[in-house]
This record gives sequence, structure tokens and C-alpha cells, in this order.
Amino acid sequence: MISTSEFRTGLTIEFEGSIYTVVEYQHVKPGKGAAFVRTKLKNIETGAVTERTFNPKDKFEKAHIERRLVQYLYAGDDLWHFMDTETYDQFALGPSELEDAVKYLKENMELHLQFYKEKVIGVDLPVIVELAVVETEPGIKGDTASGGSKTAVLDTGLVVQVPLFINVGDVLRIDTRTGQYSERA
Repeated sequence: MISTSEFRTGLTIEFEGSIYTVVEYQHVKPGKGAAFVRTKLKNIETGAVTERTFNPKDKFEKAHIERRLVQYLYAGDDLWHFMDTETYDQFALGPSELEDAVKYLKENMELHLQFYKEKVIGVDLPVIVELAVVETEPGIKGDTASGGSKTAVLDTGLVVQVPLFINVGDVLRIDTRTGQYSERA
């Protein structure tokens, strides 16, 4: 058990049946009245951020989030199959656990999964992934100047805006935080 006086940014706690990360905290000692702790908490499962005020004596259970390095193997039957790189155990995850991460998964890719009580609660993708263009309008000679963009479909099904000089078969570096084109690989 930890008290609010031990709050730090990034700390994970159990509160009201959910897991929260402390985004911001502030110990307030007003001139009149009792001290309190003002916080911003992010629900790990839903991503919602809420502001809460606590008594400094309030106690919370610390949530232990485990990060495991896994390798993405293949997709099939609306499931994505992974292997734990330490134990070689294989398991499958559905779209509800992976959410938008499926747009960036390539076979044999290594990434981290966040587990809480043996349940996947998050995916830590690499910052940059390399994906090939499978469909786009042809590039026209002279369209190398910056300023224009067109739509491209990548080998994972992700659709991004790319410069006019990009062609089918080009391998692009995509930023997984924003989902945008970064550069050609």
C-alpha cells in the first residue's frame, strides 16, 4: 500500500476497480483547512484522464505492470499470434487487446506487451516501423519538390499521406506514435 504522499509521475495504482497511471500530482497546503493532493490520473484500459483530489492519508494498492518482449508471428482467423521471447510460449490476441497496433505489425517483429495479472493491457510498439507501399498513384517525373501529397496503402493495410515521388514497392519509415510518413527507408 502506498499513500498519496508517495505519488510520482508514472506510478501505477489500483483505484475504483481500475488501473491508473499518475500523470500529474500536486501537494497543496492551503492557509485554512487540511492539506490535500490534486492529481491527474490516466485510466490504462480506456485512456481517459480524470482529475481527482485526495486526502494525504488515503492509501492505494500499487499496480505491478509487467512488460514482456514478444515476437509477432502471424495473423489468422481474426487473431494475432505472438511468442514470448524468454519462455517461447505462444498465445493469440484479438483486436480488442491490440486496437490500432495491428496496423503496424509485421511478421517476426519484436515489441513489448504490458501485462497486469496475466492480462494484456497495452502494446509498446517501436517508434519507427518500415512498411512497403502496395498501392498508390504513380509518381510523375518532376514531382520531387515538397508541397504535394497523395494517399498510399501499405502492406499492413495502413493508409498514409506520402509525398508525390513515392511509388509502389518503396519501403517507408512510419512513426507509430502519429501514424504518419517519416521518410523513405
